[in-house]
Amino acid sequence: MEIGKTMSVCPVCLARIPAGKTLGEDGNLYLEKRCWEHGSFKTLIWEGSLDSYLAWGSNDAGGKVTPVHANVPERGCPYDCGLCQNHERDGCCVLLELTNRCNLRCPVCFAGAGDQQPKDLPLEEISRQYDLLMERGGPFNIQLSGGEPTLRENLPQIIALGKEKGFTFFQLNTNGLRLAQEQGYAAHLAQSGVSTVFLQFDGLEDGIYRTLRGAELTDVKLRALEACREAGLPVVLVPTVAPGVNDHALGDILRFALSRAPHIRGVHIQPISYFGRCALEIPERRLTIPAVLRRIEQQTQGQFRAAHFGGGGAESPYCSFHASYLRREDGTLTPLPRRRSQCCCVKSSEARDYVSQQWSGKAALDAADPDTASLDEFLSHVVENTFTVSGMVFQDAYNLDLDRLRRCYICEVDSQRGMVPFCAYNLTDVNGRSLYRT
Repeated sequence: MEIGKTMSVCPVCLARIPAGKTLGEDGNLYLEKRCWEHGSFKTLIWEGSLDSYLAWGSNDAGGKVTPVHANVPERGCPYDCGLCQNHERDGCCVLLELTNRCNLRCPVCFAGAGDQQPKDLPLEEISRQYDLLMERGGPFNIQLSGGEPTLRENLPQIIALGKEKGFTFFQLNTNGLRLAQEQGYAAHLAQSGVSTVFLQFDGLEDGIYRTLRGAELTDVKLRALEACREAGLPVVLVPTVAPGVNDHALGDILRFALSRAPHIRGVHIQPISYFGRCALEIPERRLTIPAVLRRIEQQTQGQFRAAHFGGGGAESPYCSFHASYLRREDGTLTPLPRRRSQCCCVKSSEARDYVSQQWSGKAALDAADPDTASLDEFLSHVVENTFTVSGMVFQDAYNLDLDRLRRCYICEVDSQRGMVPFCAYNLTDVNGRSLYRT
């Protein structure tokens, strides 16, 4: 039974084709599409009832915000991103890819780091990209990315340049190797203005890292965390979760993160998307939002419940999930109410502020009645004891929904095109051909 229509692309040739959201005989939802040249494709997009799917979409804040200096579309979505006039959001978080070099060669890498000639983005080009972002509605939250951005010796200079241009939040996306190996490097980054570290953290078992990263890295991750703790750098653990590889480890990751809070601000889960360089076979049963939340609840014995989570509103609700908790002195967790200002903001300025506060530990969220001596003391207590679990479900050529893509506010900056939605920029066909990434 078809319950909705959208547009998608053919995984083989990336041609834009009609797609339908259908209810399968198993009660789950699928995206079905047919390319006249390459045949039919059917991909699981929601492992749950139609009622649960529609209820999740009720978080949608609606509305449209036209991007600043939007491109005039010629071919249409997804070919004219940068952003174009048909896009419905004006950006929040922007990836600035400083290098395509990396000190790992992960079997799973959306950027395909190390596949091309080694190249660092020149500082002059970074300056132009900062200017481009300010012209297009900045300051955005900057994600320093790559490749592995810590391979840039002038990383502090890059941050200082961004601050001069008016940017205030700098998130470092890193595998943690240099943090673990170089004494004093974490403190150097903290002094340079890194706001938070998004640490690649796929589990606590070396077998997981051998599969996803090509090396045994558990000890490296623990040493990187300790270095950040000593330097006072807030950390968010970022697991890429693949079925049959580490979907059994979500409970272990969450318990570990809680044991290291408040230094670890939370966990940001990314169910694997099959684009870029990916050595894993695409399973028939993908990890959908309900499947991830069910595993979280089961593996934590209900400490984190699926009912605590909701979808975003600035982006499509079907792109993300989010819950925040107040840690009590006895170790228990109290779920904080989901507010529209937290995860359902349409204006990019609201989204940017919330993201920066959420991960850097500077927010004071509403909680229970204060029982501390003063308001300042109470707010400080809430900030230090708020723990966030969130996730982002990126799209690949099999499950790409152009209605979702037009709501994307996580972008890659491109000097020629402008701001390209993450899922468009990293989209690849079955042979690894990309629309945007060169």
